Amino acid sequence: MAFLEINSVRKSFAQSVAVENFDLQVERGEFISFLGPSGCGKTTTLRMIAGFEKPTSGEIRINGVDMTYTPPNRRNVGMVFQSYALFPNMTVADNIGFGLKVARKSAADIKARVAEMLRIVHLPEFGGRYPYQLSGGQQQRVALARALAIQPQVLLLDEPLSALDAKIRVSLRNEIRSIQRELGITTIYVTHDQEEALSLSDRIVVMSNGRVEQIGTPFEIYNFPTTRFVASFVGTLNVLTATVTDPARGRLSVAGQEITAAKPIEGVPANQSISVALRPEIISMNGTPASNGMNHINGTVDDVMFLGPTMRVRVRFGDQALQFDQFNNPHLNPPQQGQPIGVSFPPEACLILNDPAPR
Repeated sequence: MAFLEINSVRKSFAQSVAVENFDLQVERGEFISFLGPSGCGKTTTLRMIAGFEKPTSGEIRINGVDMTYTPPNRRNVGMVFQSYALFPNMTVADNIGFGLKVARKSAADIKARVAEMLRIVHLPEFGGRYPYQLSGGQQQRVALARALAIQPQVLLLDEPLSALDAKIRVSLRNEIRSIQRELGITTIYVTHDQEEALSLSDRIVVMSNGRVEQIGTPFEIYNFPTTRFVASFVGTLNVLTATVTDPARGRLSVAGQEITAAKPIEGVPANQSISVALRPEIISMNGTPASNGMNHINGTVDDVMFLGPTMRVRVRFGDQALQFDQFNNPHLNPPQQGQPIGVSFPPEACLILNDPAPR
């Protein structure tokens, strides 16, 4: 039995459905990220786990106990908000100890726990300061310490780093992951930043329009997206429209040029259009013809973007295009716009997406 169970949860507001048929099983100590664009339902789902929103239907269980309609103050769940939500008239120590005071812990227990939390978030000498005397990163550490002080069963983080600058975000997300591993606490993290989700998570739940698109490890989500949305949202990906020519042999046609997938194409008849995805990093320039087992496509250089350590080359063939990255080599001439070019990629690089290609 999973530690956190979300079974067929649905949430609607009047005539609008925010979350539809959400199912997730989370193991104790697992770090799960909800990843998706604004308005996809990830924060609403988080708020239902916290108890701030009630599901229209479905069930939420924590450690085997039905919490679907239990008030937030009886769930023992810690919440970290994007806006910090610290009490400005309280010191750092008082902010961290607030939940313990509400729980009527002794003064000695509160003092000891606050000191422990300050140590864990690397602010041992900041207990007597007020929030306005702290940087944004320090305030978010205090918010994290406050959420952890009550020893919650589940830690919930709602885009906690989005208000910080890039360097602080990277540093603080590494600290969050380190603390989570040290404490072994079950964690749900909401973000629209794919890099955050990929670097932090044990598993990622990719959401779109209130529905789960795919659940998997960062490796699976990045390398083996199952829908066009996941393929386009996570990482840089070429999504091509291909026609199935021989499903049993995995053969496809892209703009009149034949390529082969590594596996048979199941459930799709010949002459039907499907979506094929290719990561830019697995495509190479000036590849040899397909006699060596590689797929080979001829096209024309449409654009070359210099990005410092790499160059991103876009190749057009027919009414479609793909792009690939090439390491910058100052001793070689870069491709030129309008130049004929051949690109190669292995059959296993062809990711057949489950949803149909657009007409």
